[in-house]
Amino acid sequence: MECFGARLATLTAERGQLCVGIDPHPEMLTAWDLPLDVSGLEKCARTMVEAVAGQVAVVKPQSAFFEAYGAAGIRVLERVLADCREGGTLTLLDAKRGDIGSTMAAYAQAYLAEGAPLSADAITVSPYLGFDSLTPAITLAAQNGRGVFVLARTSNPAGAEVQLAEHDGRPVGQHVVDRVAELNAEAEHGSYGIVYGLTHDALDLDLSRLNGPILVPGLGAQGGQPEHVGRLFGAQAPATLPSTSRDVMSAGPDPVAVAERVRTVAAQVRDGLGAASVAG
Repeated sequence: MECFGARLATLTAERGQLCVGIDPHPEMLTAWDLPLDVSGLEKCARTMVEAVAGQVAVVKPQSAFFEAYGAAGIRVLERVLADCREGGTLTLLDAKRGDIGSTMAAYAQAYLAEGAPLSADAITVSPYLGFDSLTPAITLAAQNGRGVFVLARTSNPAGAEVQLAEHDGRPVGQHVVDRVAELNAEAEHGSYGIVYGLTHDALDLDLSRLNGPILVPGLGAQGGQPEHVGRLFGAQAPATLPSTSRDVMSAGPDPVAVAERVRTVAAQVRDGLGAASVAG
């Protein structure tokens, strides 16, 4: 079974590094002139899949916006994940799950087990109940060729209260990065990644040994610019997945307009990374 890291490397080489988020929040449904119910949710989410599937390597649905509609919303999320899979696009489910013992094992089964209704190619997880609490997800991901992205340095300002707090002389976020690096140490293409926001002016953590993908939220609506990716991550920029949702979704509801906006942003990201590489 080919690992997530290898599949990701293949697709990003073909389609670029831009990751498109599907965040069908109420304000977006209103902007698209859709009803604030599960029919509007489904129309918005599946239009996004139609617009981007096959064009980008990774699509990132935000689970919370589907969960808000209860069981019917979860069924829409299941369909979105299936549609992406059928279209040959990797799915990164933004669920940020984190718990201990049997509960974390259940989360892993829900999102990383082969054939599970909500099965995704990768998920985001939170390590702040202790990194070892993630073991069930890490183990199942390895068994099924899936990926795990661990929150290390998030885009929200309050994240620094925990992520830059020192433990044994190093920031807590650095401990997280180092543990993920250990998981990737023997891999050609690491399947375990981190989340590091684009909203920071400089790197607070050493990512040089990570050997895995870096999900980079904050592009677009949160203020991050494509050219900032290369400047911020330097030598690690080729491993990044800059993520945007509202920027491209605001081009809707016409899927053709969304697809065109995705191409524009993807080209900006590619040019920004290329310019940073030449400058380096």
